[in-house]
Amino acid sequence: MEGGRKSKLEFKTPVPSDIEVAQSVKPVPIVEIARRLGIQEEELDLYGRFKGKVNLNVLERLKDQPNGKYVVVTGITPTPLGEGKSTTTVGLAQSLGCELGLNAFACLRQPSQGPTFGIKGGAAGGGYSQVIPMEEFNLHLTGDIHAVTAANNLLAAAIDARTLHEGTQKDDALFRRLCPRDVKTGKRTFAEPMLRRLKRLGIDKTNPDDLTEEEAARFSRLDLDLATLTWNRVIDTNDRFMRGVSVGQGKEEQKFERKTGFDLTVASEIMAILALTTDLADMRERLQRMVVGSSKAGDPISADDYGVAGALAVLMKDAITPTLMQTLEETPVFVHAGPFANIAHGNSSILADKIALKLVGENGFVVTEAGFGSDIGCEKFMNIKCRYSGLKPDAVVIVCTVRAIKMHGGGPSVVPGEPLKKEYIEENLDLLEKGCCNMQKHISNMVSYGVPVFVAVNTFSTDTPAEIALLIRKATEAGAAGAHECTHWAHGGRGCASLSHALVEACAKPSDFKFLYPLDIPLKDKIEAIVTKMYGGAKVEYSELAEQKLATYTRQGFGNLPICMAKTHLSLSADPSAKGAPTGFTIPIRDVRASVGAGFIYPLVGTMATMPGLPTRPVFYDIDLDPTTGQINGLS
Repeated sequence: MEGGRKSKLEFKTPVPSDIEVAQSVKPVPIVEIARRLGIQEEELDLYGRFKGKVNLNVLERLKDQPNGKYVVVTGITPTPLGEGKSTTTVGLAQSLGCELGLNAFACLRQPSQGPTFGIKGGAAGGGYSQVIPMEEFNLHLTGDIHAVTAANNLLAAAIDARTLHEGTQKDDALFRRLCPRDVKTGKRTFAEPMLRRLKRLGIDKTNPDDLTEEEAARFSRLDLDLATLTWNRVIDTNDRFMRGVSVGQGKEEQKFERKTGFDLTVASEIMAILALTTDLADMRERLQRMVVGSSKAGDPISADDYGVAGALAVLMKDAITPTLMQTLEETPVFVHAGPFANIAHGNSSILADKIALKLVGENGFVVTEAGFGSDIGCEKFMNIKCRYSGLKPDAVVIVCTVRAIKMHGGGPSVVPGEPLKKEYIEENLDLLEKGCCNMQKHISNMVSYGVPVFVAVNTFSTDTPAEIALLIRKATEAGAAGAHECTHWAHGGRGCASLSHALVEACAKPSDFKFLYPLDIPLKDKIEAIVTKMYGGAKVEYSELAEQKLATYTRQGFGNLPICMAKTHLSLSADPSAKGAPTGFTIPIRDVRASVGAGFIYPLVGTMATMPGLPTRPVFYDIDLDPTTGQINGLS
């Protein structure tokens, strides 16, 4: 990989809108970015001029290349506006590359169209720290989310169809239709997934004609207990009216009418698999072992029992490769996978990080982002992603803002679409100092993993020197290895120069990384470790349904999986209105799901919904297309 390049950006004051900045810079053809990285021509599949997918063969070619340094960016408990983690991830990578002249790479998640058209807008960064073309980044990109939607819903269709066929056919007819005779030879054969099901059932036969009536019936009937079904359909739109729906309204399906719901696509287990897989064979295996429910006898039923795992892998074949893009300063970026941190595990893909670490080489840096605050996305980064990747971070960066800290100190509500109250745009050291407890809790969380922790104070024009100095002092008092004022939104990579120099120095030293909990303890003990140590809670309260599910998953052999909590990102507790660093609270677990293919147990906290809704005034009001030029306007 060629070393860092000096920035060619021309900065304006005041900073124009994100889309104006993005459209003012002409991207370098992605083949040139790939050439600088040492990616060979046959390893890049182009999707237009400015993005392309990088083949996984790069990992095999560079297997003997030492990894670069690995930095994860997380945040404090945010306001509903977000505090700039994506912007900081991009700005820091730009700084390491353009200011320090090092090989540097940013790894980001693909944004969901839910927030892009809802409250938050896109996720390309902002100001002079963005991924470009930001319109392509924020919209369909290379179709990975659509592939997840298609695969998820194919499995949902297979489940309902099989339920109908089992409910309308006798054993013999069902078996004959599952294993029909070849019209030419008259012979029956089992498909590969059928042979695997027979093996799981303990039936050591490969010829359909050799099965007894009892064996044929056991093989043919999955006998799904619909009360245990956890697999929902998905869509990549914030659509609150799809949270609860009724299916089976057609004339032929009315006997099988049931209530179900839709999740946002990024909450699909298949999206989590995409983010956690390590190669094509591993993805195929993970898709195969996804558990959708239990039989009436209490046995787990998997995607492979429905015979659909191979088809899911085909739909996901191209999605497994990360998409290469660039920042405004020509720093390379991988965009891959898109799980939310509050309703999923919230990190970009293992594969993107692994390829980037090889491409930057031993002295280079990969900056990857974990969603929302350290209690959510970075806890899952440490205890789920690092477990499956085998990678260990060299440093953690926590992003905070004066605005968010003031909110945690008792400031008025921050409401998207409404002007900020005067407390947030005027100096108020008392409010700021009271809110520092939230930042300090996040620092404490991350220090417990045994890696150096830095705080990036993402500044706004209304922040005063005294406020920034107070945050820096409070961060270092709480155990941060350093805290730095960052102006990357206004100044690109050079706005993160102080932080980048500190990271280079810290990452040259060994760390003592450790997980929060071992895998061989009971599921409840893992949940309670997260609640007490990461959130500051006192205890966990389980609903009767959650108790049943935990007992079932333990009995079925899934008790050794890590935990992926679905919890609000707006508080350390389960109450979004509880700001600061509350203690002594109870975390209510209303339900638990098993994402066996992805490799985690998924407790749902309180009223947490896996399908967000649109606000009164969505950001789509501002988005439009110029019919003359074809230019997209209003994306943020």
